[in-house]
Amino acid sequence: MIEHFYMKNCLTFKEVELELNSGLIVFSGPSGSGKSVLMRSILGSVGFDDALAEVSESCVSWQIDEESTGFENEESNIFKQVKKEKVRYFLNAQSISKKALNKVSRGHMRLLSLKDYSDFEQANMLSVLDQQVSKKEPNHLETLDIYRNEYYTYQKAKHELELLLAQEKRMQEHKEFAEFELAKIDGINPQAGEYEELLEIKRTLSQKEKAEEKITLAESIFDHEHLVSEALLSLDIDSAFFDDTMNELRTQFDEARTAFQELDNEDIESVLNRLEELSELKHRYGSIEEALQYREEKAKEIEKYENFDFEKERLNKEVDRLFNDLVELARDISLKRTEALYDFNEAINSYLKQLYLSGAELCLNHGDYNVTGQDILDFNLKGAPLDKVSAGEFNRLRLALLAVQSESMQGQGGVLMLDEIDANLSGEESMSVARVLRQLSKHFQIFVISHQPQLTSMGEQHFIVEKDNESTVRELSLNERIEEIARMISGETVTTEAKNFAKELLESAS
Repeated sequence: MIEHFYMKNCLTFKEVELELNSGLIVFSGPSGSGKSVLMRSILGSVGFDDALAEVSESCVSWQIDEESTGFENEESNIFKQVKKEKVRYFLNAQSISKKALNKVSRGHMRLLSLKDYSDFEQANMLSVLDQQVSKKEPNHLETLDIYRNEYYTYQKAKHELELLLAQEKRMQEHKEFAEFELAKIDGINPQAGEYEELLEIKRTLSQKEKAEEKITLAESIFDHEHLVSEALLSLDIDSAFFDDTMNELRTQFDEARTAFQELDNEDIESVLNRLEELSELKHRYGSIEEALQYREEKAKEIEKYENFDFEKERLNKEVDRLFNDLVELARDISLKRTEALYDFNEAINSYLKQLYLSGAELCLNHGDYNVTGQDILDFNLKGAPLDKVSAGEFNRLRLALLAVQSESMQGQGGVLMLDEIDANLSGEESMSVARVLRQLSKHFQIFVISHQPQLTSMGEQHFIVEKDNESTVRELSLNERIEEIARMISGETVTTEAKNFAKELLESAS
């Protein structure tokens, strides 16, 4: 509930501070005094309406979902709007966007307007009907949870199958392409490190002939080796270093000749052709290793295509099984809803009778399977669809539905904001609306603007909005309430009869 409201500099209001209770809160006063402005400012403080005031602030008892909002709960959470050069919004003194503030408050507050058909949306009406079912069938809500989980599982499996079938249309083309890519790489059959080895062979082959000629010429040095040794001996120089050098030179020449002999069987043209094939793979894939990795990917892709029929059959069976389970659960849910529909219609029309209205009928039909089952609830008043009923009838229908819904509520349902819901109603009709609102106030904090004495008398808290040079708001005492309700009855000149009737209304309400 909203526990406290503060407003500063809002059109004809200078400053307003209200301590608010639970239950039915009525705002009355002469036309043009600013009642709707006040209501809009309360809505604006929680992000429901445009900012009219320089400052508007609501202190609430709502518990914020800390995980989804990122805000921590305080003993009382404070929603605030400040308008200077621009409008800013705050939640517990932390800046927040209007959209985010509205999202937080939307779970706790509702503005009932003629444009709001949310109460008559399928999900909401079925939820109210399901609450009726659960009075006699305690396991019904558990069955609904099981159905919802089955439905989501079915939808997931169905989606996977649809993706698979969509792929099937292109599968053959993809498979042929993968096989073509695989054949192209397998046709070359590259080996890791092969390209580098062939480059080395190419380099060695290109050097072979010239190197052999140079080695042959250089080997003549060995014919004069003894002369060098003798010269060193004559000089008393140890010839070991020279001998080692000559031996090392022989070893190098021998190894080179051996390597060249091993290449005698290599065909330079074959090496060049092979290098050209491998170069094409390198150019296409980046490296031989990447080409081999790509080949593995295509091989797995082909294997997947070959397993397609098996996977399709498995998914088809799974989807059929889940759908059959869904049908059974939906049939059970529909049966229980059908059995409860008579009581639901009776409950709605019972409240409508209090509201001097009758002829509402909810019919259960079947449509496509969805998260709530297979049922569709059609709501009409004396055969007329909702969009054809009058504003007054629409408001009373909605109140009757809310009243039925409140019967199954545990604890508080939040805040309802209504603006002149009893406008254009007779005294009896206004009193009937007031009685239903009083019942709803057990579960909701209700803000309502009224010009009718019947609804005003049922208020558990009564504020009057007045305007002289500026607008003011104050809570009325019992005697002041009698005067205000008497004014509504007889006009500016309050009569004794009007006061007596006002007292009777208040005594009856209490």
